[in-house]
Amino acid sequence: MDRSTSMYVDGTYYEELGAGEAVLLLHGGGGTVESWAAQAPALASQYRVLIPERRGHGRTADVDGPVSMEIFAADTAAFIEAVGLGPAHVIGWSDGGKVGMNLALSRPELVRKLVLIGTELTHAGGTAANQALLEPAGLEFLAGAFRPQYDALSPDGPAHFDVVFAKWVQMWKTVPDIEPATLTALPMPVLLIQGDDDCVRFEHTAEVARAIPDAQVAVVPGTSHGLPLEKPDLVNRLLMDFLADPQSPKFLPLGDLNP
Repeated sequence: MDRSTSMYVDGTYYEELGAGEAVLLLHGGGGTVESWAAQAPALASQYRVLIPERRGHGRTADVDGPVSMEIFAADTAAFIEAVGLGPAHVIGWSDGGKVGMNLALSRPELVRKLVLIGTELTHAGGTAANQALLEPAGLEFLAGAFRPQYDALSPDGPAHFDVVFAKWVQMWKTVPDIEPATLTALPMPVLLIQGDDDCVRFEHTAEVARAIPDAQVAVVPGTSHGLPLEKPDLVNRLLMDFLADPQSPKFLPLGDLNP
C-alpha cells in the first residue's frame, strides 16, 4: 500500500493517505493496517483516509485489562478527537464493523456515514460456520492465522500473543448482541456489505437493514468473508458510490426496505 504518513497518537498507530473528507477504516479482529491495502489507495483519490490499529493489534501496544467492542469504540472516539477529525465516514470490516456500530450508537455525532462489511450484530445473526470458529478447532485455526503477523509487528513481542488472543476469545464469546430494534434512531446513512458466502445470515442482514432509517444493502457474488480482498474493484466502487453526495436517485423503488 502506498503510505503517505505513518504515526502514533496517544499510543495508537495509524496510517494516513489522501485529502478531503475523513474516512476511517477499521480492521477486523486480529487485523492490521495491511487489511485495507486494496481499499485505501482507491479511497484516498478523493478522501482523507485514516487507518488506526486497535490496542493489542499490529503496531499498537496492548493495555492491561479485558477488551470489548465498547472499549474499542471508546478508543476510536478518542482517536477521532485526538486527530481532530470531527465527523468521519466510518468503514468497518468484521469486528471493525461491530466497533463502528458501537461508535455510531454511542457517539453518533462522530459518524457521518457508516459501512459494515461482513458484520453480524447478534450471535444468532452469524452462520453456523462462523459460530464454529469459537470451538476449539476454530480457535486453533484463528490463532494460527493471526500469530505470524502479530509476532512480526507487535511492540509487546511474540510471547504476548497468547495474552491478547485469550482476551479476544473472551470478547468474542461474550460480546453483547446489538438487536435490530436498537438501530431505529440511527441518524446516519448505513451501508451493509457482505459476500454471498460470508459469515452473516442473509435474513439477519435484511432484518438489520429494515430497522435502520437510511440503509442500503449489497451482497457481492462469488465472495466470502474476505470480499474486500477477493473483489476489491467492485467493493471499492460500492464504497465510493455510497460515500458520494448526492446519492443517485432511485428510478423505481419497489422493495421492502423501510416500507
